[in-house]
Amino acid sequence: MYHYPKLILFFILFGSLAQAQTQYFPSYGEWEEKNAKDFNLDEQMLIQAVNFAKEHEYSESKDLRLAILKGFEREPFHQISGPTKERGGPAGLILKDGYIIAKWGDTKRVDMTFSVTKSFLSTTALLAMDKGIIEEVNDPVKKYVWDGTFDGSHNSQITWEHLLNQSSDWSGELWGGYDWADRPPSTGGLDDWKNRKLNTPGTVFEYNDVRVNLLAFSLLNVWRKPLPQVLKEEIMDPIGASTSWRWFGYENAWVNIDGLKMQSVTGGGHSGGGLFINTEDMARFGLLFENDGNWSGNKLISKEIIEKAIEPSAPNSNYGYMWWLNKEGSRQWKNLPEHLFYAAGFGGNFIVIDREKNLVIVTRWLEPSQIETFLNKLYLTF
Repeated sequence: MYHYPKLILFFILFGSLAQAQTQYFPSYGEWEEKNAKDFNLDEQMLIQAVNFAKEHEYSESKDLRLAILKGFEREPFHQISGPTKERGGPAGLILKDGYIIAKWGDTKRVDMTFSVTKSFLSTTALLAMDKGIIEEVNDPVKKYVWDGTFDGSHNSQITWEHLLNQSSDWSGELWGGYDWADRPPSTGGLDDWKNRKLNTPGTVFEYNDVRVNLLAFSLLNVWRKPLPQVLKEEIMDPIGASTSWRWFGYENAWVNIDGLKMQSVTGGGHSGGGLFINTEDMARFGLLFENDGNWSGNKLISKEIIEKAIEPSAPNSNYGYMWWLNKEGSRQWKNLPEHLFYAAGFGGNFIVIDREKNLVIVTRWLEPSQIETFLNKLYLTF
C-alpha cells in the first residue's frame, strides 16, 4: 500500500473538504447572492439573457382561468374544477453552486405552476420507494390499490412505473374526467375517442392529466395521509421552503382514508388546482435535485432513486418519472447539454437542472416557445 507524505495527504484532504464546502444551501428566509464575476462568468451575457426573459413574457391572459379554458378548449366536457389565481409578471432565478447570481421579477410571489407540479408529485413516489412503502416500481398498482380502480384485464397490468412515465394508458373516469377526453387526438370525434384501441401499458407515451391525477390518488392510498403533508414534512421543511406554498385538488376529489376525509391533489392546473408556489421555493426544490437529493449533508432522497427517475423511458427518450430530459428526441433543446433535466408547466414555468455546472434555472411566465433561445443565450455566460 502506497503511503503519501503527510504534506501531500494534507493538501489532498483539504482540497476535498474545500470542494465539498463550495456548495451553498440557503437557510430558511435567507439566500446569499453573488456576482457573475465571482465565478469568472461573463456578466454582460448573463444580463442579456435575463433581459431576454423579461422581454418575452407569456402572451396569454393574466387571468389564468381564461387562459386555461382557451388552452384546452378542444377537450370535451372540460371545466374548471379547482382553484385558480391571476398570475404575476415574468420572474426567475439562476443559481450557481447554490448562490443566486441573477434574479428578476417578484420571486416571492405565489403563482400557479401547472405541470411543474408533476415533478413534485413524482417526488412523493420516489420517497415511497425509498421508504419501502412501494416495494418495487414494477409492481402492479392493483397490489396496493384494490378498490376497483385497477380492475380488468387492461388496467390490472399497470405498474407504478407506467404511471410515473405516462405510459399506462389507464382507461376510466376519475373526478369527473375521462381518460379519452384529456388532450384528444387532432383527428376524429367523440365516438372515435371513446372507442379507441387500448395500448399495452408501458409501450406508448401519452401526456394525460387524468392518469397523472390517478397517480396522486394511488399515492394517497399508500401514504394514507395527504400528499401536501408528505411533501411538507419530507422535503419542503427540510430545505427551508417558505410556508406560502399550497397544493390543491379538485372540489370533488375527496376520499375517506382510515375514517378521515382527505383531498386527492392534482398533478397540474389543467382544470385548476395543482401547486401554487413562489419562485424561490421552486429554486430550493431544484437545488435539492441538483445535489442528488442531499441538502446540507442530509439525504432526503437517495441518489439511486433520482438516477432512476431521470432515465429515458422506453416509450419516450425525453421523459423519465415526470421529469423532462434533454436527450436526443423530438423534444430536445438544440445546442444545449444532453444531461439537462427539467420540470415544465403551462405558461412558461420551468425548473432546469444542470448537475455538471451546478446550475439551477427557474423561469416564470416566459413565452414557452422562447425557453430554448433563452437557455442558449444563458449558456453563453459560461
